[in-house]
Amino acid sequence: MKYKTLFNQRKALRFRHFTRKGYTLFACLGRVVTIGVLSVATLESATAAHRHVSTDEEQADTMRVTEKEATLDDVEVTGSRAPLALGQAARMVTVLSREEIQAAPVQSINDLLKMAVGVDVRQRGPIGAQTDIGIRGSTSEQITILLNGINICDPQTGHNAFDFPCDISDIVRIEVLEGPAARVYGTSSLVGAINVVTRQNEKLEMRNEKYEMKNEKWNGSARMEGGSFGYLSAAGRAGIGGHSLSASYTRSDGYSRAKSGALNADYEGFKAFYQGSYSLSSLLSPLSSKISWHAGITTKGFGSNTFYSAKFDEQYEKTTKLFTALQGEVNTGMLHFKPAIYWNRSYDRFELIRGDESKVPFNHHRTDVFGINLNSYFDWAAGRTAFGAEFRNEDIVSGNLGELLNNPHGDYKYGLNRSNLSFHLEHNILLKRFTLSAGFVAVKNTWNEMPFTLYPGIDASYRIGDNWKVYASYNTSLRMPSFTELYYSVGGHKADKYLKPEEMQAVEGGVKYSSRWLTAQASIFHHHASNMIDWVMDTREADPVWQSVNHTKVNTLGQEVTVNVQRSMFNVQLSYCYLHQQKQEADHLQSQYSLEYLRHKLTAQLRMKLTESLDLTLGYRWQDRMGQYTTIDGEVKDYRPYSVVDARLAWKKDTYSIYVEGNNLTSHRYVDYGNVPQPGCWIISGLKVFL
Repeated sequence: MKYKTLFNQRKALRFRHFTRKGYTLFACLGRVVTIGVLSVATLESATAAHRHVSTDEEQADTMRVTEKEATLDDVEVTGSRAPLALGQAARMVTVLSREEIQAAPVQSINDLLKMAVGVDVRQRGPIGAQTDIGIRGSTSEQITILLNGINICDPQTGHNAFDFPCDISDIVRIEVLEGPAARVYGTSSLVGAINVVTRQNEKLEMRNEKYEMKNEKWNGSARMEGGSFGYLSAAGRAGIGGHSLSASYTRSDGYSRAKSGALNADYEGFKAFYQGSYSLSSLLSPLSSKISWHAGITTKGFGSNTFYSAKFDEQYEKTTKLFTALQGEVNTGMLHFKPAIYWNRSYDRFELIRGDESKVPFNHHRTDVFGINLNSYFDWAAGRTAFGAEFRNEDIVSGNLGELLNNPHGDYKYGLNRSNLSFHLEHNILLKRFTLSAGFVAVKNTWNEMPFTLYPGIDASYRIGDNWKVYASYNTSLRMPSFTELYYSVGGHKADKYLKPEEMQAVEGGVKYSSRWLTAQASIFHHHASNMIDWVMDTREADPVWQSVNHTKVNTLGQEVTVNVQRSMFNVQLSYCYLHQQKQEADHLQSQYSLEYLRHKLTAQLRMKLTESLDLTLGYRWQDRMGQYTTIDGEVKDYRPYSVVDARLAWKKDTYSIYVEGNNLTSHRYVDYGNVPQPGCWIISGLKVFL
């Protein structure tokens, strides 16, 4: 929870509970009003909870902590299809707030997620080159990635799922929903979902008894960074009225070289992101509406040294992604509609031998994803009911993925198209201290003629007094195989196009305590998965290859504990996650993904205000991964535990900020993936100017 300092404060009127009456507004005329704020948001785009709240830039890349008071009654969150007040919501959502993001010693969105204890961030390269991200022992294929509530998962592969078009300065918060989420987000949400929410410049002014956009409010910022390994990054952002535009460029020489002496971990990337919105509402009518949209592009090329094969240390990959989405929201008072339509396109070119196609042809892929969905809910005497549907079409043309095209063109000789149709229904029983949320999603996919299949779920929570809350849930989910898992049969790989969908059943229970300065949460969960997809190698074979297979069963038992202490001049957070997985597997099988998971993960963070203008952030992370990998010499090695220390020191003024960041200060050489060592100590300094 984050709070702003109040200067020259007169006697304040404090709201502890809103009654949603129109005349409540007049009680605050001519007086200072303080309102309890809670930094837990929705896994939708959160417009229901924040429709009338300004999202102007706070111009804060450091921590501001003052005395505060939180109220749970009227803050709406969504861990289900319909938004519920936080005091009634049955599922827990982990939120990285804007202040935490701006104060973190990171250079990419991928790095930010290392702060979430239940999230496994496996880097092949820094500054967002390529990162596989899982939740609670999952692979990168088994979670849904969203941008402002829009599914941006790439059906080709999960390796490039985190190619976001927005800069860190665009982000309001990052939301993590742990556990199966098919009831909320459909076929990609086997073990959870991650939603990146960007901010909009929006201000309403009343003219002639109508609310209209006023475009006189504008702001901007610029950033320049430089550091180790030839790192250089520049970014700018401008917002006016309901529109904002940002762009950034980043490059690095990389931290390693190939045996030939050539760079093999270099990076160069560009991003641009535009978003806008228009709102219309009135105090004189219950009807309100809003339209929002975004469009973005990200392109990057990076030396992928030994990413996919230890035998080749000069691999290279270039990706380009385009994102578009249009969302609407209509609230009639009782009935709430939220339609959306989106289209995303991705290009991927992979070179096993960089710049040389004479020995091994390059891999070319282009995917197009089109989707349209409707989420709706209404209130009545028995509670709140949500219903809706989604249609999503996924298409690929490729040099080696899919079936042979009737009309091959250019680099594309193969292709595949599949569609997914789903319907959802959910009902919420809302009592003073008890919430019961139950529903299902019905899914049909054209791939392999999958029939309509139901995946139900139920969540319950109970508030004990003003500080305690207990919750429990049972949810089911599925995940369709990626195009790579179905058809990638080159370069020592052999795919199976008849793979079955992954399925999961999960139960979870937990307790949460929240007071003025202390927040603590503990949970225990069990996942039972069937037909889990992995790439495995049979080490008994003379010339083994990686094969995509369905593991019969995977059982995961885990616990998470988080404690957060927040005082006027510092914030301390300590989190720990433990996982234990049991699988039906043979000793002679070596896994590339699902047999490797974080057994232990411990994170600690300290943020301090040293002086009025000087802030310090210290981060510590210790990880112990299960599993093994084979070196280029054929030696089988266990993953070894490692710890990383990061720090950020920032001098902040109203119009500028100067900072220095250090990553991996102990220069510990570790691996998240076998045969891909990560860099040692990395130092970056930067200047940010606010306009």
